[in-house]
This record gives sequence, structure tokens and C-alpha cells, in this order.
Amino acid sequence: MSKKQDKFSTDWESSVQGNYGLPSITLVRGKGSIAIDSDGQKYVDLLSGIATNILGHAHPSIVKAIRKQVGVLGHVSNFYMHPGVIELAQKLQSLVGDESARTFFCNSGAEANEAALKLSRLTGRTGIVATQGAFHGRTMGALAMTGQPSKREPFLPLVPSVTHVRYGSLSAMKRAITRKTAMVLVEPILGEAGVVVPPSGYLSGIREMCTHSGALMVVDAVQTGMGRTGQWFGFEHEGIVPDVITLAKGIGGGLPLGAMIALGGASQLFQPGDHGSTFGGNPIACASALAVIKVLEKDDVLLKVQSDEIFLKNSLSQIVGVKEVRGRGLLLGVVLQSKIAIEVRTELQSAGYLVNAPTGNILRIAPALNIKRAYLEKFVQDFEAIMNRVDHG
Repeated sequence: MSKKQDKFSTDWESSVQGNYGLPSITLVRGKGSIAIDSDGQKYVDLLSGIATNILGHAHPSIVKAIRKQVGVLGHVSNFYMHPGVIELAQKLQSLVGDESARTFFCNSGAEANEAALKLSRLTGRTGIVATQGAFHGRTMGALAMTGQPSKREPFLPLVPSVTHVRYGSLSAMKRAITRKTAMVLVEPILGEAGVVVPPSGYLSGIREMCTHSGALMVVDAVQTGMGRTGQWFGFEHEGIVPDVITLAKGIGGGLPLGAMIALGGASQLFQPGDHGSTFGGNPIACASALAVIKVLEKDDVLLKVQSDEIFLKNSLSQIVGVKEVRGRGLLLGVVLQSKIAIEVRTELQSAGYLVNAPTGNILRIAPALNIKRAYLEKFVQDFEAIMNRVDHG
């Protein structure tokens, strides 16, 4: 550890709470898909702030939009309107393809899912069905819906009446949904659990069950949204329309922004005074989001994402020690044949790549959607070299 990093580490431990542990490096600047640490080491950022820096670091369109907006109007609270929040809500309505869509803006995915939880209570029901392995946030309501016992158990008791069922199982879902179910919360792909893709027909099956029972179908697109899967939200491949969509991460292009989009009858459930967020829909965050969407549309980035998916799946799956590559678009899980993911992640970081290991045998890749193909090609080469020299157990 260098003296600079040692100083950052000491200062971190003496001033920041220990909920994150001690990070191994300190990032100080970035440009595009390159992040640079305090020692000047460059990294190809294949995690992009956990699928958040959707156009990379310091994208000129985002920088320009933020600078312009902060010089005009920085914050107004939710007592007043401003043009940016209306324009962004209308843009999301267009992307959803439903004029009934109404958006509540907040600051994070956890807040968006909390808003969906509150919205569901206005149906007069209280039951919630979520899935095992899912991650919906760490605030108390979102945590109750998160299907990871290790995260929930230290904070019991949580919001009651939440049932967790096996992800991907329509039979388990059918047994859990009743006339008391207010909402079913589901991710199109389980990100934190290792990029798990459900079987074909899973989302459409849930849609049918929710329609039959009267429960709201809520799609948590926090990680899959804003083009990450090669589609705007990640559920389109099944041809469904959910009642509620929750967004965050990529929508703000690196700024804190979340959204809860309600459609049809669900869009009319919230009434004045039911919910709020001081910073939700902040002018600066909205300006950044509008810049993000404009670039994604203008540069046909979603088509590029689909092409990059094919390249990475074909290339990585042929490497010795790789069992499979799963996921969609640029949300991919490289499943290793043995539990060496943490070791490989460390080797990759030393070689100048940032990825993460959500489980012992899986590496998660979620780079900026506009990452250059040359970076991906070099990553494949270096990853193969690392896999050839590590002990596969």
C-alpha cells in the first residue's frame, strides 16, 4: 500500500462509519470508462458504480447539462414545479409507451421501492410477495422485501406480511399470491445474487397471476433499467406491461435520482400528502437524466449493448475455467467452475480492471453502456491470461 493510499485508509477509518468495511483503493478522477486512483493507477471500469455511471465518467453531455442547470436553478423543493422534472416525467412516459404513466421522483432505488410499498397499501391490502435472492434496498421497508436473510436478520422485526418465494418458479409464485396480496415485487434479472436470469415466460406468468388476483405487479428495474439489458427497462422481451416500475442507478448518469412509475389505475393511488421527497426530481439530477437519455437515443446505444452482449458471451464462455456467461446486455455474470471469484477479481484489479464478485464463483460485469469495444477485447485477453495461471482448485 502506498503512502497516499495508507493516508486515505487511515482517514477513512477515523471518520467514516464501518458499514462498508475498508475499500482497497481510492478513486480520484475518471474519463469515459477509465477510472484513476490516488496513485495514478488507471483501471478499465467494468462495474461503473454498480451499473450507475451508464455513460462512464465525466461524459461531456452530462457535464454540460449539469453546469448549465446549476447556474440557473439548483433546487426548488416539492412545493413548486420546474421545467426539467416535467420534461423528464414526459420522457419516461414516452419510453414506457403508456400515457397513463405517472412518475414519483426520489433519490435511490431503495426509496423507489419504499414508494412502491406505500403505494400498494392504498389498494387496501397488505400482503407482499418477493423473491429469494432479490435485492431491493437497505431501508426498513425495502430490506423487508429483500430476499437475503443475512441482510434482514440483524434488523428484525421488519415490515410484516412479506413472503419470499424461489426466483424463477411460477408454481411457488402461484401458491404465494392470494386475494390479500397487495403487490408482487420482482427483478427482471437478479443482480446482487449473481446475475440470475429467470426462465422464459416467468414475467408474463406473474403478470397473468397479478391481473387475476388484483395484486400490483411491480418490476424493480433499478439495475436493469435505462438500457442496461439492451432494452429500456429489462422486461420488454416478455411483452408485458407492469403496474409499477422502479428505477434508479443509471437514470441519473451518476447523480442521485430514483423514480417510481405507476401505470393505469395504480397511477391514481397517491393523493396529495401521501408521499414526498425533498430532493426528489432535483433540477440538476433531472438535467443529467435528460442528457443521459438523449445520448442513449441519439447514438443508438441500446443496439451497441446488444452487440457487446453477444461478443462478451461468445468470447468469455470459451475460456478455460468459465462454466457459463449469463445475463442480458451489459449486465453479465461470469460463472466460474470453482469458487475463485474473489481471487480472480483481485488479480483483475491488479491488472487494471474493476469488477466485483457477488458470490464465490461469479464475477459481475456492468460497464458503461458506451464502453469502447477495444476495452472489452483487451479485457477478454487479460482475463484469459489470469484464468490460465490461477489455481482452479
